[in-house]
Amino acid sequence: MPAPDAQLEMCTIWSRLAAGWKKHDALHTRYTAGVTARMVDGLLPGQQVLDIACGTGDPTLAAAERVGPTGHVLGIDFIDELLDHARAKAAARGLRHAEFACIDGETLAFPPASFDRVTIRWGLMFMTDPAACLARVHRALVPGGVLAVACWASPQQNPWATVLPMVVFRHIEPPAAQLSGPGPFALADPDLLRSLVAGAGFTEITVEAIELTMSDFARGEDFVSYRMDTAGPLADTIAALPEALRDTVLGEAAREAERIGGGTAHLGGATWLVTARR
Repeated sequence: MPAPDAQLEMCTIWSRLAAGWKKHDALHTRYTAGVTARMVDGLLPGQQVLDIACGTGDPTLAAAERVGPTGHVLGIDFIDELLDHARAKAAARGLRHAEFACIDGETLAFPPASFDRVTIRWGLMFMTDPAACLARVHRALVPGGVLAVACWASPQQNPWATVLPMVVFRHIEPPAAQLSGPGPFALADPDLLRSLVAGAGFTEITVEAIELTMSDFARGEDFVSYRMDTAGPLADTIAALPEALRDTVLGEAAREAERIGGGTAHLGGATWLVTARR
């Protein structure tokens, strides 16, 4: 678990960006629908599901639709503002069996055999001790229960995520915290990912690469605006730059996005999807 000061800083940053995540929620849901569908595939009516780092409620709500009103899905995250949005979405869709709680994924304390499936979509790589989280997940699953984890593949396979930092760090030194430790590509090595899951006691492990579109904007400046609304600590770093330098960085990033996208800001991504059984 992060030190209290680091945890408070993360909560502050992501709380500040919650409005951006809500603003672009439908777009992000569309971009990631293929991964979400794979993570909830095979769920049955009446099953119990835990979704860790659920954000605005995806894939929690997709799981709730699969298990139906005789089942139950608990989505957890440590940002209240995101959970409030998830609750509103669940209410609008009549999914009363989808519940949300402000719980850090690194502090799970559920009784043994509480869930039939646990999903972690792009949350594990931000944890300071992912092995400990997976061990707790293993304990919380029923025998034969399913783990489904998505972690981003290499930076080279995810230009949507690398355009902005690549341009920013041409102009300034990267903050030390962004050079090592938890982050979007901390578990980009599939062998490391498989080893972590196996080390927690899981079997029948599969690691599959999934490609997806993560930007279909016609203009680079619209892509940059989207990323500034959702890019976590990087957005704070850019916002703190002197105005002239900030404008230079954002303009360069927009042009770079269009260069990579062949004239538009259509940018791809790739994720690992790991499935395993307890």
